[in-house]
Amino acid sequence: MAEAADILGASPAPVRRRWLRRAVVLLAGTPVMAALVYSPAPKAQAAQAAAVDIQLTSMTPAAPVKSDTLTISGTVVNNSSETINDAHVGLRVGPLLADRSSIDEAADRTSFRAGTDPGEIDPAYAVKIASLPSKVSQQFSLTVPLNKLDLDKDGVYQLGVSLSGVTESRPSEQVLGIKRTFLPWQPEAAAKRAQLTYAWPLISTTHVTAETGSDETQTPVFLDDALAEELKPGGRLERMVALGKELPITWVIDPDLLYTVDAMTKGYRVRVPGGKPVQGKNKAVAEQWLSSLEAAVQGKKVVALPFADPDLASLAHHGKDVSGTLGQLRPATDKAKQAVETVLHVPASTDFSWPVDGAIDPSIVNVATSAGAHNILTRSDSLSESGALGYTPSAARPIGAGATAVVADAELSTAFEGDMLNAGNSTLATQRFLAHSLALNLQHTDEQRSFVVTPQRMPTASQVETMAGALRALQAGRWTQPGDLEAAAAAKPDPAAATQVPGAGQYPEALRKQELPVTAFEKIRTTQNTLDHFKVILAAPDRVEIPFGNTTNREMSTSWRGHPAEADVYRDQVQAYLIGLTEKVKVIPKSDATLSGHSATIPVSVQNSLVQDVHNLVLRVKSGNPTRLMFGDKGEAEQQVTIQGDHTQTVKFPANATASGPVEVTAQLFTKDGVPYGKERKFTVDATEVTPTVMLVIAGGVLLLVLAGIKMYASRKRVAARAAADESTQPSDESPDTGPQSSDGSGTGETVDR
Repeated sequence: MAEAADILGASPAPVRRRWLRRAVVLLAGTPVMAALVYSPAPKAQAAQAAAVDIQLTSMTPAAPVKSDTLTISGTVVNNSSETINDAHVGLRVGPLLADRSSIDEAADRTSFRAGTDPGEIDPAYAVKIASLPSKVSQQFSLTVPLNKLDLDKDGVYQLGVSLSGVTESRPSEQVLGIKRTFLPWQPEAAAKRAQLTYAWPLISTTHVTAETGSDETQTPVFLDDALAEELKPGGRLERMVALGKELPITWVIDPDLLYTVDAMTKGYRVRVPGGKPVQGKNKAVAEQWLSSLEAAVQGKKVVALPFADPDLASLAHHGKDVSGTLGQLRPATDKAKQAVETVLHVPASTDFSWPVDGAIDPSIVNVATSAGAHNILTRSDSLSESGALGYTPSAARPIGAGATAVVADAELSTAFEGDMLNAGNSTLATQRFLAHSLALNLQHTDEQRSFVVTPQRMPTASQVETMAGALRALQAGRWTQPGDLEAAAAAKPDPAAATQVPGAGQYPEALRKQELPVTAFEKIRTTQNTLDHFKVILAAPDRVEIPFGNTTNREMSTSWRGHPAEADVYRDQVQAYLIGLTEKVKVIPKSDATLSGHSATIPVSVQNSLVQDVHNLVLRVKSGNPTRLMFGDKGEAEQQVTIQGDHTQTVKFPANATASGPVEVTAQLFTKDGVPYGKERKFTVDATEVTPTVMLVIAGGVLLLVLAGIKMYASRKRVAARAAADESTQPSDESPDTGPQSSDGSGTGETVDR
């Protein structure tokens, strides 16, 4: 009684009279009260409550008025080993709940508590079940006019749906199971209604690789075709658009999703294991979804997150000390605005950042504002109140340096994170959400307040359906009125509200364990450095700068949380693909060469297998032994190189041999600013240089050969002349010339060499 008197200003007398009326009805109409009065101790009752499981699959209307009829449907399951007989399902209406903590306490209780839980309403509205065998379920539907519930003051009432009956071991009627929910009661519009802003996130995981086709439009290559399942009728993103169109929400969009779906409408390819990418088949699905989204956002507020929804906490805790990392945030913000306006043709605000789960610390705030955002979406379980106010202040909190923390209500924001495919969970989540929203508005303060809800980033289709159902129940506007994020951020802050950003030590450890590691940002930096060196040689650098720039943002995405292995593979693939592109411009390996003579030309070929031209390249050759082989008057030489796409160019370098022997030559490409490009190539030149001394020796030998030839020629000529002379002076055959005779009659011969 005293508890009821304290609820929202209720006076003791009306509450006492209401309880007396209920007691009379129950005592007159049913023997159940006797069982409740003489019920076992709470611990025993808890054991009994486990005998029956009750699920409330629907409650309509979720936020009724006086003229309505309340219908609660559900299922009871007999988990015990005995048959339950003479059973009935009854409705119990509790007193007003004093505050939001009372709502949570009631929701957490699972067992029946005699003396604490209220009695059943008029038994005429109970559903009778003659027999419920063991392990059998039975559906039920309770229908009660609201005017039979004796709801007095505005506020949140606890509802209990219980099953009572007897078993062989329990011959007296007992409460065998109970399920609690809440009835928000505000039949007339409140004089003061809170503004409620619901962020409606359109975010997906990363689907696009860094690969593109060589065609004019650079057809993108997707990791898979899973996004199409989200876009198809009944898919998660299709439900977000179809339901959000009719709801008073603020669209919070990752521009990468827009670019990705827009790319699908123009044609895309999909990776397949062990083969070449194949043509994507869901172009029409993408076109339909994008058309529906464009229609849905007309006239609505749109907030664009930085491109690819970067993980601000990971950047703050691990990435900020890796050079160049934070420099990616501002371009990501610039791309965001352009994407929304280009694809959806509506203006978008880029003045909001959204850390994971709204958890912040000073470093996260600094990183968020460095991206250009002045408003940081946080949550009340991060930037919390001390409780001294006695009420929940408006969302906007100035936190210094021109930044505003927009503090979403944690209870409302996490209301639909469970398994909403289960109708029982969905119903309870909706009623609890509505109960908290009404309790917020009924808190004692003269100021009109503004509240914000930031649900999970990527709700499932069933979670989306449940969220939409809860928002539809609020559309009557009896205790809330719709707001938008820009208005919530600009609302007058409560001067007594907490504005102290929690320290780094208060950041949730569970979230910290999911962050991208330092090694991830170091790999991203390495890839970016490679890209910077690569694009300077390209005649059309945008063809690589744009897709790889977008991919760099995707590598930092919040969507990788909880998927570290997949994130690492993605980064490796991006890096490997870029390196593969750079290697399409290279010095062709060269076989060893021989340099004969004092000077010659050495050819070196450079190949460009890209589809576009390359320039701003220098090919440099260097002698490993300048004393033996030189290029000009130095040990190295270089020439500028410009090559058309899919062509090879041969560059010729004049070389001089100063000594004989093999010399190793290195050929290396450099960018115009002197940075080595690609692999260096080495080959050997066998120099056979001829010295002046050798030339004199060779000349002398040649001269001697010539003189010897002349002498031989002259000698042969004399021999021939003498032979001719001898022939002309020889006597005839009858009187041969024998020569002069000696006095003694002997002959003397003489040979003359001329």
